[in-house]
Amino acid sequence: MSDPGRTSPSSPSSPGPGQDPGPAVHRPSRAPARRAVLGGAAAAAAGLALAGCGDSGEGGGEPRGRRKGQKITLTFWSWVPGIDKPVALWNKSHPEVQVKLEKVSAVGGAQYAKMHAAIKAGNPPDLGQIEYPVVPSFLLDNGLLDLTEFGAADVKGKFEGWQWQQSVFGKSVFAVPQASGPMGLFVRQDLFDRWDIGTPETWDAYEAAAKALRRKGAWIETFSATNGNRFAGFAWQAGARWFRTEGETWVVSIDDAPTRKVADYWESLVKRKLVKTIPDRQNAWYKDIQTGAIAAWAGASWGDALLVGNAPKTAGKWRVAPLPQWRKGGNAAANWGGSTTSVFRGTKYPQDAVDFAVWLNTDPASIKLLIDGGYGWPSAVSGWSNADLEGQRDFFGGQEYSTVFRAAGKAVDTSWQWGPAMDTLYQRLGDAFTEALGDGGSFRSVLTTVQRQTVQDLKAKGLKVETG
Repeated sequence: MSDPGRTSPSSPSSPGPGQDPGPAVHRPSRAPARRAVLGGAAAAAAGLALAGCGDSGEGGGEPRGRRKGQKITLTFWSWVPGIDKPVALWNKSHPEVQVKLEKVSAVGGAQYAKMHAAIKAGNPPDLGQIEYPVVPSFLLDNGLLDLTEFGAADVKGKFEGWQWQQSVFGKSVFAVPQASGPMGLFVRQDLFDRWDIGTPETWDAYEAAAKALRRKGAWIETFSATNGNRFAGFAWQAGARWFRTEGETWVVSIDDAPTRKVADYWESLVKRKLVKTIPDRQNAWYKDIQTGAIAAWAGASWGDALLVGNAPKTAGKWRVAPLPQWRKGGNAAANWGGSTTSVFRGTKYPQDAVDFAVWLNTDPASIKLLIDGGYGWPSAVSGWSNADLEGQRDFFGGQEYSTVFRAAGKAVDTSWQWGPAMDTLYQRLGDAFTEALGDGGSFRSVLTTVQRQTVQDLKAKGLKVETG
């Protein structure tokens, strides 16, 4: 699953049920934490020291793992729709290692708050669904298991290289990739054709299409103030670099020139009333999508199932196009979200937990079930085909739309690096954009504010930080 704000396609706004922490698990050591190196997330980059990754295990080397023939249960927190089916498949074929799935609400980051609280209380689950951008914040919490000693290096080749690197810091691997979210433009082709509006290939053409749609009484889009991860995708495509490392120092550049360009662009559309400002993927937005009041959406590959589940009467009317470019003929892509299956340091059965995480995301039968549930673009390099991703082809007028997302995935700039505490950063972006919409403040002031807040946040965590 590529985005935590997305819930089941048939129930867009309902939170997942609250869950208890599950059976008691191994409590992390309270010994003084060692410092772990967090390098670049997209490639082996210069490292930096980050406090908080202590030795796993309690009591100075207490043996971990199950005995031969022992039957155990692993707990797994996830919000991915349909993930119960691959879990059930695993349980059927692995009688000694059962996985207890607990669905957690992904509304407003509730799942991460629950996970952080469980880590602090010493009773996290064995495994959890964690997005790529949020992995570093769990390292700050000393919450994730280093998978290196449990065979992680042996499965590296099973995954897309840049996605594998998202959870590699220094020489350590902290998560197994599950899916990514290459972005494209979902278009109501029937409305564009009816009003003789061309599918926009550039952001200038997108603006022109927005004007043409307003003259017809429709809207091209919404600027969703609280959707910080989509805004990050736009900045990524424009060439922004919000974080980089220099030695042991994080350099923060949220207020860089490419991001200011993106902010200026959307502020202009908002102030000229060429786009709406309602939150996307909530009830009012779904109504607009179904009625044709909104005729396009710049979204991620996992958006196909979302549209199918929430706008069934528009079947056959949608198409997918590449994300508009900043220059004509360009080929800059972006990624929105992306998930991992992570193992928490508290697990008593690390090898079994790692084995399940790898199986879940590489076994062809599991991948097929995950695709059927609409979990995103597979991180595994094999075990699936384009055709597997086009179960909704009729909804898109017979278009082989997966080719658009495959091309986007290959064009993503893999030098983008996530920083620590991205969940907090997204919240701060949402708050600041919402305030700007309310009082007419500039979007550039949002970037200035969030830049300052992020530097302060990282310094408060004991990290070395500079402003880029």
